[in-house]
Amino acid sequence: MVQRESWATRAGFILAAAGSAVGLGNVWRFPFLTAESGGAAFLVAYLLLVVGVGLPLVLAEFVIGRRSNRNVIGAFEELGRSNWRFIGGLGALAGFVILSYYSVVGGWVIRYVIASVTGAYTSDPAAYFESVSVGLNAIAFDALFMAFVAGIVVLGVRNGLERAAKFMIPSVVVLLVLLAGYGATLEGAAEGYAFYLSPDVSTLFGDALALLPDAAGQAFFTLSLGMGVMVTYASYLGEDRSLLNDSLIILVVDTSIALLAGLAIFPFLFSQGVDPGTGGPGTVFVALGTAFAEFPAGRVVGTVFYVALFMAAVTSAFSILEVIVAYVTETFEVDRKPATVGITVAIFLLGVPTAIDLRYLTAYDVLANQVLLIGGGLLLAIFVVGGVAGPSLHRAQHGVTQIAEQAEEPCHAPSVHQAEGTVWTEAAVDLVVPDCVLCTTRLLVVPSAPVLPAAPRALSMTLGAPGAHVALAPVAIHHFIRGPPSWSEARPA
Repeated sequence: MVQRESWATRAGFILAAAGSAVGLGNVWRFPFLTAESGGAAFLVAYLLLVVGVGLPLVLAEFVIGRRSNRNVIGAFEELGRSNWRFIGGLGALAGFVILSYYSVVGGWVIRYVIASVTGAYTSDPAAYFESVSVGLNAIAFDALFMAFVAGIVVLGVRNGLERAAKFMIPSVVVLLVLLAGYGATLEGAAEGYAFYLSPDVSTLFGDALALLPDAAGQAFFTLSLGMGVMVTYASYLGEDRSLLNDSLIILVVDTSIALLAGLAIFPFLFSQGVDPGTGGPGTVFVALGTAFAEFPAGRVVGTVFYVALFMAAVTSAFSILEVIVAYVTETFEVDRKPATVGITVAIFLLGVPTAIDLRYLTAYDVLANQVLLIGGGLLLAIFVVGGVAGPSLHRAQHGVTQIAEQAEEPCHAPSVHQAEGTVWTEAAVDLVVPDCVLCTTRLLVVPSAPVLPAAPRALSMTLGAPGAHVALAPVAIHHFIRGPPSWSEARPA
């Protein structure tokens, strides 16, 4: 049996998970999607989806990962729901497809770090991008990028993923802050900020159906949802962590870096009169290359930017690779090194068509982000809601007292004190400890007013783990614990 690793520190876990979320999704994909989708209107739709959909799903993936302590597919088997393991399979497949073209873009980034130092793209940025984005050179740098990522994964969770994340994520933030600060001093920066931060309400509501697929895909892509990363990373956690707090921190870090990337990029584009929609997926290469070419210190600025982009790319790439490596090592009991090498070669081969013809990049991107990620995320939501909310509402009909009496010994059922003999009925139940599919009674679910016929009643509570807070939502995963919770007196509102 392969020995499972764990995170050495909470900061290491948070930075690694945030690094997975940050990645090229924020610094490469986010700006060109924002530019192509109307600027700030897309930004508003994206932020709403991150908060409304992203946070619950990040928390759900964390819960599944920590409870099972298994890989993304084995997690569902460990939880006694083998018939749902195809959700994990979809996530692993999505990661496999994404990394196959993501690594090609990573290869471009390496080329542009070198080109920024030498000034190779300054004479004709568009022609330079065409020359390096496809062909044998693109294949070679794709291989170089994947080799670098594989080298980190081979070292393991603590020595590889955690150490790399602790260095790279703070470095990305510092470099982007420097670029955003410099961009703020440029003439034309105000126009860039207006494009990026001033939403056109008519566009937001008039083109909502056109904006939502891309915004949803970006939200899933940038938060690494639906590809098993958060399940896998949480499976290396101990029991003394507040998943809700960690989820919020990761969401804030990811969203802040996405916003920071836009603040760094758009002032450069508008200061040089460059159309922000130029180049599609090549926006950060063609458009920014054009802008950097016009600056007296363009080589320095370009080098700083592409180094930051490279580190962001690596942190996302090794998180995706780790998902598949974890599955293979645990399922087939293969050592980490040969598993990593074999998977890396397979992903590289799948990405070769992208390095030959960019139409494959578009096709892979649509398949992964608008089909596999969103589909996997929705199925995960159905799994959590169908498996958790349904049983909790059914048992709520019998009242909290009956729930406590019916609970089995391993579940550590709470004792509920009724105020003056009040019988808690379905209409008055706010917090339910269900006989859920994930963990008997260790997963707390909070149905609120839209679910129950009466307004929610509050149950004040103290959990056996730090950082617990009551969260009211139509169906919200609250906290995940091993030990028995202690409850204070519950009173009707």
